[in-house]
Formats: sequence, structure tokens, C-alpha cells
Amino acid sequence: MAESLVETRVPQQKLYESKPFPAVISPSLPAPSLPLFTQTITTHKPYLDSLLHRSGAVLFRGFPVSSASDFNDVVEAFGFDELPYVGGAAPRTSVVGRVFTANESPPDQKIPFHHEMAQVPEFPSKLFFYCEVEPNSGGETPIVLSHVVYERMKEKHPEFVQRLEEHGLVYVRVLGEDDDPSSPIGRGWKSTFLTHDKSVAEERADKLGMKLEWTEEGGAKTIMGPIPAIKFDKSRNRKVWFNSMVAAYTGWDDKRNDPRKAATFGDGEPLPEDIVHDCLRILEEECVAVPWQRGDVLLIDNWAVLHSRRPFVPPRRVLASLCK
Repeated sequence: MAESLVETRVPQQKLYESKPFPAVISPSLPAPSLPLFTQTITTHKPYLDSLLHRSGAVLFRGFPVSSASDFNDVVEAFGFDELPYVGGAAPRTSVVGRVFTANESPPDQKIPFHHEMAQVPEFPSKLFFYCEVEPNSGGETPIVLSHVVYERMKEKHPEFVQRLEEHGLVYVRVLGEDDDPSSPIGRGWKSTFLTHDKSVAEERADKLGMKLEWTEEGGAKTIMGPIPAIKFDKSRNRKVWFNSMVAAYTGWDDKRNDPRKAATFGDGEPLPEDIVHDCLRILEEECVAVPWQRGDVLLIDNWAVLHSRRPFVPPRRVLASLCK
């Protein structure tokens, strides 16, 4: 244990194989400074890496992280490479350095469980969230261990899981030209591909393995896949539920998109609605939702953990940073 850090408990934690999920770290001394915190991260990186590997998620609570630029310093202290947000669906705004807003969709909307950018080939291996303004009520970021979801689904729906493993998934999403902040998947094609030029967008889509079809309204239909729905986490030697099936099927819903067509089996066959909803039930049963406190930093291993967002009463400001 690092001398200036201490593992603590919160009531919402769950135990899996006697390991707390998420791990919670607080300062052992009262009122540490931000430079001391970032220095401690750098010094004790091997310990923090192994804790993340063991638990899948680490919540840092009680540290003096009071602004977006403080959060950026914390992210930098870990030394992970940055991953640019290309191909993701959420409307977001860059804030400072490597930091941007988390999904800016309206507060009354729930964002379903997903692995970050599971629908594109280059996804982050780790992500950070930071609570700058704690919600009035609600607004938690529930997290769930992916291998547990896989095991429960396999036990309950073996044929469905076998089909997923054989065929993978295809994701279909229609993008407007510009961002639509009223939608949880409202990122327009210009900001999705970071260009105003259609031919550059096609090139970038192609690099992601995505097909683009232009719509009459100036938008774009993206077709991704088939891509695997189950991945093998080599570092932990287990299979994980690495997909956006439930998120797409229950949440990719706006004036351009019908969520039931947003995800299909890799061979184009529709997904059975009852099983998708059963998966959603399992995610809800197994998840942990720790209410945000101002200054919290949550580090998630994107290989191990899915996350979501509950509706909230404003104000709430949670920032994010993605790492390769």
C-alpha cells in the first residue's frame, strides 16, 4: 500500500472473488495538495496499475481535484497515451488538454450500459471520469464487470451467446450533418470524423472499418461490422461481454434512428427482443452505482467494465478523458 494512499470502503461496493468493486482510494493524510497527489500517482503507478487490474475500476475520493485543469494534471500523471475521440457517438465538447465533457445528452435521459467505443475497432483501454459539479440527485455512472455479464448470459441463454460468438454484431446509425444535443447519439458526421469534407469522412470511416452512405438530408448512415460481440481479455484470461448491443437496441433512439434496427446479428438477422431485455436486467442486477461527490475521479479499465449514466436533476458536470 502506498503510504499516502489508503483503500477505503463505500456502502455501494460489491465483492467479487473477495475483491471489492470498485476499489476506493482516499488520502491517508488530511488535505493533501494536488501536486502531492499527482506525484504520489507517478511514484506508485505499479501499485495503482495492479489495483486497477485486480478490481477493474478505481474511485479516487477526497483528493483536491477542483477544476478541469486539475483533472487534466491527474490524467497526465498516470502517463497513459491519449486516444482521440474519433468514431464515437456521444455529443461532447473539448474542455482543456485531454479533457472533454462526458455525453452531453439531456438530463432526463438514461445512457445505457456500454464499453466505451465498443462499436469501433480502436477503442480506449482505459477511461477517466471526474465530477466537477455533483448532481442534485441521480446522475450516477453505474459500472458492471463484463466477464460476470458474459458468464450469466452464457448460463441463461447459451444458444444466443453461441450465435453472438459465431456471427458478431452489425451496428447501424444515421448521423445528422451537425451535432444534435437533444439526442444521446447526436454526434453529427462532421464532428464524428473531425472534417467538413465528405471524401475525408469516407476515408476515415473506411479506416475504422465502417461503411458510409450519404442521406438526402445531408446526413450519413454508418454501418459497422460484423464485429465481435465477445472478446477475450488476455491479461485476465477470460471472456468479456464487449459490445454495445443493449445500448444500441434500447438507447440509439432519436428522430433519425430506430433502436431495434441499430444492432443485428452479423448475418443481418434481428436480435430477439426478450433476450436483449434480459441482458439489460442482468446488467442492472450486477451493477454498482456510487453517487458522485465533487472532486471524485473514477478510473475504469474498459476491457473489464461497462458503464452507463442514470438520469439526474441538474446541475451536474462530469468530465472524461480516454486513453489508448
